Amino acid sequence: MVKVRLRSAGASDPGRVRHNNEDALYVDADRGIFCVVDGIGGQAAGEKAAEIAVARLRARLERQTGTTEQRIREAITMANNEILRAAGENPEWAGMACVLTVAVLEENTAVVGHVGDSRLYQMHRGKITKVTHDHSPVGEREDKGEFTEAEAMRHPRRNEVFRDVGSEKHAPDDPDFVEIRRVPFDSDCALLLCSDGLSDQVPSAEILKSVERHSGDPESAVRELIATANQAGGKDNVTIVLVEGEDFTAPVPAAPEKSGGALRWVLFAAALILAAAGGFLAGQKLAPRPVATPAAHRVLVAGDGTPFSSITAALTEARTGDTVVVQPGEYHEQVRLKGGVTLRSRVPLDAVLRAPALSSGPAVIAENIQNARISGFRVAGDAQSPLSEGIVLINSGVEIDNVEVHGAGIGVQVRGGHAVSLSASVVEDCLAEGILITGGADPWISHSIFRRNKGAGLAARDGGKPVLRDNIFEKNSVELPPEMMDSAKANNQFLDVVPARRPAPARKKE
Repeated sequence: MVKVRLRSAGASDPGRVRHNNEDALYVDADRGIFCVVDGIGGQAAGEKAAEIAVARLRARLERQTGTTEQRIREAITMANNEILRAAGENPEWAGMACVLTVAVLEENTAVVGHVGDSRLYQMHRGKITKVTHDHSPVGEREDKGEFTEAEAMRHPRRNEVFRDVGSEKHAPDDPDFVEIRRVPFDSDCALLLCSDGLSDQVPSAEILKSVERHSGDPESAVRELIATANQAGGKDNVTIVLVEGEDFTAPVPAAPEKSGGALRWVLFAAALILAAAGGFLAGQKLAPRPVATPAAHRVLVAGDGTPFSSITAALTEARTGDTVVVQPGEYHEQVRLKGGVTLRSRVPLDAVLRAPALSSGPAVIAENIQNARISGFRVAGDAQSPLSEGIVLINSGVEIDNVEVHGAGIGVQVRGGHAVSLSASVVEDCLAEGILITGGADPWISHSIFRRNKGAGLAARDGGKPVLRDNIFEKNSVELPPEMMDSAKANNQFLDVVPARRPAPARKKE
């Protein structure tokens, strides 16, 4: 029974990159039940997994039999097994799953059930605490203190999880499945549940400031946080549920120091900036731990001495949800990415893609596909093996991470399409543009390096509108519409280069 009087609100938004929303939420303040679900599987599959999860959670949690911990374990397990069953009976939903966080309030406590990398934060007296643990390689290292929050937020493998709801059968008491936590919830506390669309874009300190700024008005706080996540790039769906006790307010500000305080704060801020810059450069070489592939998906290995002698042969056999792993070596073939399939180098940057036989490229092409991914490859062109383009994406949705492109004509070309991202990559020494964006494409480009490209390091033309965060541009120009330059200069580093605005279009004589 809930004794604390509550104020609550929840909302979900698709973000700026994805066109569908695979998140879901549920708010029942009368029963004290709150949850956030983040679907996995792409398009209809992820949305269906989230829908099933919410329905099963409600069905069990609204039956108040057994302890709260038992109810939560059984509810999540019911959701898990129903998602698995539905995926097995519907080929179009194969591989779907979700991650979720649920909180049930009773007396003056909150019982939390959690699987995956959605989160629950507790706010009390000017402090914010992450209650749940991230069941992901990057999140686990953040929880251990090996990564700072900022380093974890910008890591290219941030969205991988090793625990989910729906990929394999479970019983309520299975170890390493449902994480259960019990935390105090008094009238001066607040709880915030969110998908990683918020926590990967907005630091916890900023989350706390927004909630406190709108204390007593959770709807306004939720709206502001969604807007902040979208302003930071909106790379993913963002879903938030905020629950406040009736006495939750922002703490009274401390009186300002009479002398010396301003100087100390300036020095402290400068130290933080230098530490963040050092963390960014160090983070470029971090190697994430491998993630186990869900049982429903296959891993196909390509290369010498494997069942598939070429990458093309493995991709031809692959189906949605599969991963093609490529052995070290050089590959002279045009790689055509496949929708819903991940292509990964077994040893990062030890699989080298060169110009296809009897052709000058491109080395990698994606055309009219969605939900593809390529990771860990080196794409190389030189005088002996010229490459017209390294990677070409045409009206497609593709994630590119930890890829290096050297010496191509154009490094990466993006023509139209949505849900394109390039992160933790290097594009250098190309004969023309490092990356060329046209046809209204709006790729997310982050934590990458563009240097010594003879054309612009990055050029956006014909309606191209990239979102740029924490990139380094060195010894090459950047060609963007004038209205985008201020944001680009504020959110990226320009070394030995003056950003070049796109020339104004020529006007016809009257």
